Amino acid sequence: MGQPKFYLFGGYKLWNEHAWCPSDDQVRGGKSHSLFVCSADSTVATFSGELDITALGGAGFASQRTVDPQSWDLLDYQGLSVGVAKSDGKKYTLVLKDDIPSRREDGREESTVSWEYDFVPGDGTEVTASWDDFKPTYRGQPKPDAAPLRLDHIKRISIMMRSFFGEQEGPFRLDLNYIATIRAEANPEED
Repeated sequence: MGQPKFYLFGGYKLWNEHAWCPSDDQVRGGKSHSLFVCSADSTVATFSGELDITALGGAGFASQRTVDPQSWDLLDYQGLSVGVAKSDGKKYTLVLKDDIPSRREDGREESTVSWEYDFVPGDGTEVTASWDDFKPTYRGQPKPDAAPLRLDHIKRISIMMRSFFGEQEGPFRLDLNYIATIRAEANPEED
């Protein structure tokens, strides 16, 4: 908790709901949907929606991602920190991408490797994840042979609610205070 931070969203930078857009399972014929709404003073962002797993046979996802184009150089940081104002106790996933997927002829994005970290937040907690905590996946399956994540070339950050193959469904809501990077401590032994 005492680790120095650089705020990407929230914190001393106000949230902007126009910096985020939905990426739900409707692109694959699903019925899930998500919203990203900021509080009146833009200090809290609410990720909410409905996870419907009936259309895709127990699978499903709803997510919000940063709009393109973006680029972050996070090479000098140790990981990400998420400040949670209020949680429904469900499992969420942080997702990083180091490229922007190309588009297919039908307009949908090609599948590419995502780097994912699953977490179950509590009210008023801070969730921290080192870069090693983010695992490469391709279409929701582990991809152990993926090239290393290019931390100096992060193009998208997403927050996702998914079924984990039928483990969870229905309404969800997560209120976020911030998403920040964790800086390396100058003298960790003096903490």
